[in-house]
Amino acid sequence: MTSEPIRFTDGAGYDRFMGVWSRLAGQEFLGWIAPQPGLRWLDVGCGNGAFTQLIVEQSAPISLVGIDPSEAQLAFARQHPLLTSVEFVNADAMALPFQDAAFDLAVMPLVIFFVPQPAQGVAEMARVVAPGGTVAAYAWDMEGGGFPYRDVTEALSSVGRATPMPPSPEASRFEVLRDLWITAGLRDIQTRAIAVERTFGDFDDFWNTFLGGPSAGQALTAMNEEERSGFRDLLRARLQPAGSGPITLSARAHAIRGTVPGP
Repeated sequence: MTSEPIRFTDGAGYDRFMGVWSRLAGQEFLGWIAPQPGLRWLDVGCGNGAFTQLIVEQSAPISLVGIDPSEAQLAFARQHPLLTSVEFVNADAMALPFQDAAFDLAVMPLVIFFVPQPAQGVAEMARVVAPGGTVAAYAWDMEGGGFPYRDVTEALSSVGRATPMPPSPEASRFEVLRDLWITAGLRDIQTRAIAVERTFGDFDDFWNTFLGGPSAGQALTAMNEEERSGFRDLLRARLQPAGSGPITLSARAHAIRGTVPGP
């Protein structure tokens, strides 16, 4: 583990690195929480708008607000033609700048393990959602091997290179998520696992995709050319032992939802 923070500043690079994965898992997630149309939505940690797009496309919100601490990510999201009606706010998940009961549904997609104090983040979502509304999240199973690029982080570790880790990886476990929702006073709590796969055309497609990411990409940037070339060969042997062809990776997320109790 390293203390260097993971920074999200390249909206386009992040979309290729994680946005595709976010939408794959997000479609399953939205189908599971099955929201009614015409709700007031809050997307906490919306990033570059990958999941926000799904909300617009599939859930017909009457209003939608996305918050994120990265202005660069928000700038990318604001440029998307589907998101022109979305209000994007630069804000902290642990101190949401909204009144109590301002929304009908708050979601935190692939974000909770990045929140330094997850309990505060969940409590804030519960505060701003009206009684009877839903607070929900999904997160890669970081400690159970569910992260999409676990092969990369394991290969980096084998050559003595640490990758930046989120501050709260334990918050992706079912038992921790459930405790967070209970502590926030939420009711009717349900959980489920979401498994997804993504296929890359070839190794170059895969390599160029994760180079743009904020975690392993930072570790590779710190290597010299010879080290990077050697690591590329190592990773290719691990992921593509046949030497060519597409590469299919799997990932697993844990999802949770709960209801804000009435007065």
